[in-house]
Amino acid sequence: MKYSIIIPAHNSEQYIQKALQSVREQTFKDYELIVICDSCTDNTEKIVKDYGAITKAVNYQNIGMTRNEGLDMATGEYILFLDDDDWFLHEFVLQQLDEQVGNADVIVFGFIWRHRGYTHPFANGGAMYPAVWAKCWKRSAIGDVRFPEEFPEDIGFNKLIFQKELKIRMFNMPLYYYNYWREGSFSRETNQVDLRIIK
Repeated sequence: MKYSIIIPAHNSEQYIQKALQSVREQTFKDYELIVICDSCTDNTEKIVKDYGAITKAVNYQNIGMTRNEGLDMATGEYILFLDDDDWFLHEFVLQQLDEQVGNADVIVFGFIWRHRGYTHPFANGGAMYPAVWAKCWKRSAIGDVRFPEEFPEDIGFNKLIFQKELKIRMFNMPLYYYNYWREGSFSRETNQVDLRIIK
């Protein structure tokens, strides 16, 4: 398996189909889709099962712990995170990543930020947005690193994983649509973390 796509979901029956459809439409088919339903009380779990996703129900009410469940289940060589109210921009995302990955441990790519437009992978003189969904991660590079329970979990994950010597590649193309907040989402806005590209 080349890619594991992990979606942490929470009461997203009105939103998640767009995320799931953006995965289904990928032309590169060597992937598994893992959806962790965290404290869902609506039809989210039924919807994702209808899309053929590997699913698990948990009750963390914590997006970091939910992503950790997905990491523990993943078998792909590379990991992509996709939030339940976001989506891949087009059907060639996995194909483009596969052409870029080479020997990289992490590929950092651009995204479209709702109401803000295109966001470069490294903004403001080299600051990297810590959002884990704006990166493609080699699973062996992640190793036993997991998200901390404390918010902001993305920043905590970045601090842990970038203590390692990693080969990081920048891909200056928008692959992801960041839908920002929605009502009832676990998502929060995160600050930027200064991280240098390791050659």
